[in-house]
Amino acid sequence: MRAVVVGAGIGGLAATLSLRRAGHEVTLVEQAARFTEIGAGIQLAPNATRLLRRLDLLDAVAAQAARPSHVSFRTWSDGAEICRYALGREAEDAFGAPYLLLHRADLHQALAAAVPPSSVRLNTVVVGIDQDDDSACVTTASGERLTADLVVAADGIRSAARQWLFGADEAVFSKTAAYRALLPADEVAHLDLPDLGIWLGPGRHFVHYWVRRGELLNVVAVVTAEAEGEGGTAAESWTARAEPGEQLREFDGWDSRVIDVLERAGQVFRYGIHTRVPLARWNIGRVTLLGDSAHAMVPFQAQGAAQAIMDAAVLGDVLTGATPAEVPDALDRYVRRRLATATTMQANSARAGDDFHLPDGPDAQARNAHMAAYAAEHVFLPQATGWAVDVLDE
Repeated sequence: MRAVVVGAGIGGLAATLSLRRAGHEVTLVEQAARFTEIGAGIQLAPNATRLLRRLDLLDAVAAQAARPSHVSFRTWSDGAEICRYALGREAEDAFGAPYLLLHRADLHQALAAAVPPSSVRLNTVVVGIDQDDDSACVTTASGERLTADLVVAADGIRSAARQWLFGADEAVFSKTAAYRALLPADEVAHLDLPDLGIWLGPGRHFVHYWVRRGELLNVVAVVTAEAEGEGGTAAESWTARAEPGEQLREFDGWDSRVIDVLERAGQVFRYGIHTRVPLARWNIGRVTLLGDSAHAMVPFQAQGAAQAIMDAAVLGDVLTGATPAEVPDALDRYVRRRLATATTMQANSARAGDDFHLPDGPDAQARNAHMAAYAAEHVFLPQATGWAVDVLDE
């Protein structure tokens, strides 16, 4: 069976590998002329790393990662610890796979290296997808038509395929924006930072963790941002640079360790965080969405990449042994197995952001007390209940 995957991000690469593992011929189409190092840190919980092991990629990915011993939640003003949860060996023993912290480019490279170059079409812009009862077809900007039994649209949060399938539907601004930076480890070694730290404050939160085997500190500083558009703090861009000192003004008055990290950050990027409205379905006939094109979410539970990898694993599972005639029914099963979980994660991530940004006062005090009480009785994060679920056992 032949498949075309549109978009060579993490979801598209994982889908390509899963479909190849299922025995199908796959052409991966990507508009970029080459794979580049874009983005910064990414967290992979055991629900994702378990699936990388199934793809025989866990060792390669883990070799480039950091393994945090714990996650520490802290207050914004003085860095007092609200609570902490175990990760590291305890999580790996409990869930059968590690919790890893990576540079996004390292994960992308490991996935891309497993796809034969002959299966990849770079510098290829898709301008349309159509289908009939027997096949689906991808049309490129050059006028070429790639015919297949299945088309997987993993073309990201600004998915054109989503609009072709379901009509006008734009990405939604989350009213948050993030500053991100990478710092050499020796620049911040004196601060005695936790392996994975999340600092909570009014209208803001600050996240840091090690990547690239602990050689770099990844920093993400999230702020409430009402303005959207060109030149505003919320303009959507992986490459827009913050104005000098902008991140320091946003976190004025925070704990000295946060300020120290932000002062030492050299190149700081700024981007608006967007999501997509949940869909009632992701597929029509022989075409389906996957990853951010289906369920882009705010990153406040660090599950965006994991959910895309889970999509890819289930897609490969339902199509194992499938014939071309069985594709539409198989895609229905894929969506039934994935849509509710991904939609719930979208909602949970948004709620986490609201909780992180509570103003000082009774609500924040109640949140902190609740978090501390939960941590006193549980070894792992509340969302860790989902890490134990093997999506391929359904």
